[in-house]
Amino acid sequence: MRPPPEYHSFTSAAVEKELSRISAQITDPDIRQLLFINIMPNTLDTAIAWHYAGGTKDKLDYPYTFVITGDINAQWTRDSTNQLLPLLPYAAADASLNTLIARLVNMQAEQIAAYPFANAYKPPAQSGLVPGENGWAKGGTVHAPFDLRTVFEAKFEIDSLAAFFRLSTAFWREQQQDADSSDFDSEQRLNDATVRFVRTANTPTESSFGGGRGNPIRRTGMVRTLFRPSDDSVIFPFLVPANAMLDVELHALAGMLDKTGDTTIASRSRRLAEDITRGIYEFGTAEHPKYGHVFAYEVDGYGSRLLMDDANVPSLLALPYLGFVNATDPIYQKHSPYALIA
Repeated sequence: MRPPPEYHSFTSAAVEKELSRISAQITDPDIRQLLFINIMPNTLDTAIAWHYAGGTKDKLDYPYTFVITGDINAQWTRDSTNQLLPLLPYAAADASLNTLIARLVNMQAEQIAAYPFANAYKPPAQSGLVPGENGWAKGGTVHAPFDLRTVFEAKFEIDSLAAFFRLSTAFWREQQQDADSSDFDSEQRLNDATVRFVRTANTPTESSFGGGRGNPIRRTGMVRTLFRPSDDSVIFPFLVPANAMLDVELHALAGMLDKTGDTTIASRSRRLAEDITRGIYEFGTAEHPKYGHVFAYEVDGYGSRLLMDDANVPSLLALPYLGFVNATDPIYQKHSPYALIA
């Protein structure tokens, strides 16, 4: 059930108005209550752990929002984007909601600027929140090194960075704000960094192969990653659906930066996106004995391919949702029944 209003972590008049409007059109009481009234405002009701409006002439010059997922005082970049992005269409009618989303863009930008290789971050000290504790994070070796006071989980997942671009560009399209893509360069490296992740664990999904670097790869034009959106380690470092998401968001980012006058970074973003596109179609597909030419889930550039899918987004089934292909795309049409049956 939806919590009482006095326990809501944030309230948007525009969302409440839409909730009433749509609810009145749903005749089935279970669908109305369980699948709409409880779900649509759930992030605002339960997950806005901290929000600061800014403008008080203290050390906090910018507004911030810290969004939790579940009951842990930590913010996952991908999750927090997906939690607030569906509410963006209502922000034009609600200044407080608009500011709330702007605060999240600022929070994500600050977190990524401080340490771009993490997938989840702890609340800032000024929030007054008790940080969530990750006992796993103390039992491994990670390069580049991170600060346990600010990073909750340092698993490098390229879809987390793509999620930041997704929220930033979507918000900019509504508000004409600025964003930046300078974390990426045209050679598929993140500021020339070498990322390694080794953890002592009783499951192989909690660490990376190859001494923490991942399995060997051959250059494909795609961007390698160490972990999937499920937070499980990849088998082959070129995760195709995550690269597809990054491709879409880099194109969107380039379009935004063209408008804001940052044509140099826009060109780099577009060039990387084009490399990823070519890499996916040259190396990221495979011939299935029954279904024919399908997208692979992971590849290494040497010919090894993992044919599967994952329930987490980005996934291969979600490629149309991500904007990488249309649902009528011939390769996707072959992949879809294979993934659902497999």
